[in-house]
Amino acid sequence: MTKPHESQRETDDTPPATSLWLRRADQGTVAVLISLALASMALYGLRHQGGWIEIDRAEPRTAHFQIDINSASWPEFAQLPEVGETLARRIVESRSTEGPFTTLDDLRRVPGIGPRTLERIRPYLLPIPPAEGREPSPTPH
Repeated sequence: MTKPHESQRETDDTPPATSLWLRRADQGTVAVLISLALASMALYGLRHQGGWIEIDRAEPRTAHFQIDINSASWPEFAQLPEVGETLARRIVESRSTEGPFTTLDDLRRVPGIGPRTLERIRPYLLPIPPAEGREPSPTPH
């Protein structure tokens, strides 16, 4: 005895469950449209942006910055050459326990900052403004 739904499945013209979402002709049309859209975007980019950007051949850029040693936080100090996180934290700790730096040379009171380190970071330090009755600190060279 045959069940009604089995005989109906044999005569039904519905495609099997594994059919494609688009017919073959529609897939070709979509492929052509996508290709045209990509080509149009490429032409637009070339015409309106002045060409492709070649990252490998781009000129390197350098960001120059200077910090105020009496207000900078340790992450700012850590960006300086030869100053890592540990030394940067020591500078901020020295400033908070021993008071503000009056000259750039006062940084030498921080353990780990010698004459060579001070000379390497000097270009990145802003001059300390003069207090009353005191001459301004030397400007970085």
